[in-house]
Amino acid sequence: MSQTITHKTTHGPAPESLGPVTSEEAKLLEKLDLTRLPRHVAVIMDGNGRWAQKRHLPRIAGHRSGTQSARTTIETCARLKIEALTLYAFSVENWRRPKTEIDFLMQLLREYLKKEMPLLQKNEIRMRFLGRIDELPAGVQKDVREAMEKTAGNKGMVLCVALNYGGRAEIVDAMNAILADRNGHGAPDKVTEEQLSQHLYTEGLPDPDLLIRTSGEMRVSNFLLWQIAYAEIFVTETLWPDFNRARLLEALVEFQKRERRYGGIREGESSSDENPARAAGH
Repeated sequence: MSQTITHKTTHGPAPESLGPVTSEEAKLLEKLDLTRLPRHVAVIMDGNGRWAQKRHLPRIAGHRSGTQSARTTIETCARLKIEALTLYAFSVENWRRPKTEIDFLMQLLREYLKKEMPLLQKNEIRMRFLGRIDELPAGVQKDVREAMEKTAGNKGMVLCVALNYGGRAEIVDAMNAILADRNGHGAPDKVTEEQLSQHLYTEGLPDPDLLIRTSGEMRVSNFLLWQIAYAEIFVTETLWPDFNRARLLEALVEFQKRERRYGGIREGESSSDENPARAAGH
C-alpha cells in the first residue's frame, strides 16, 4: 500500500513530491518538521560485504546493490531541500583491499556517474568530490572532473562524494595549503580555526548536522574528523544495501528529537544545575 504526499502539513511545506510513499514512510513524514531539517547530512555507507555474505554472494554484489540505496538517499535528500549530502565512498585505507575489489569499485563509480547524470540534472544536484582525487586512476579522474563540470551550474543540493578520502589526510592537506600560501612571507602567524576550515575539502559548506552510520559499527572511521565536531550521530543496524527511504526518514526524525547545545546549557538552566560529570558534555 502506498500513497502520494503532495499536500501541505502542519510541519511546514511538503517536499516537492516524494512520489508514492509506503504507510511507514507516511507515518514518519507526519512526525517530521520539514522546516527543521539538517542543512548537511553525512553518511558512512557500511555493510555491503556483510549483506552479500549473508546471502552467500560475492562482496561485489553488495557494492552493486548499495548503489540503489545511494540513489534513494540522494534523491530523497534533494527533494527535501537539504543543502548538502556527503557520502563516504572510498577511504585512503581502502587501498588495502584486494585489487579485484578496488578495480570493481572504481568501475562501479564510473558507471554510476554516467547512469545517474540524468537524475542529478533533473534534481539540480551539484557534485563535489572530497579527497586526494589526483591519486585516483586517470579514467576515474576524468569522469570525476566531467561530473563536476556538467553539474556546476545546478542550484540545488550539493552532493559530495568522499573518494580516496581520510579525515587526517584532509587536515594535513589543509595545513600544507596554509603553509604554501604563506611561503616567502616571513614567520607565519598562528593558524586559526577559520583559516583551517577555509582550506578543507568542504570549504564553503556548512559542517554536517547529522552523521548517519549503517551496519551498527560504533566508530567514525576517519571521516570528516574536523567537520563532525558537533554533529548528531545516528547509528543503525541496517546494512547499507537495505537502507531505504524509511530508514533515512527515521534518522531525520531522530535528529529532530536531539537537543543541540554546542557545549552550552539549556535556556533557563544555570551552570550549577548541571551534573558535574556531564559539564564537559554537549
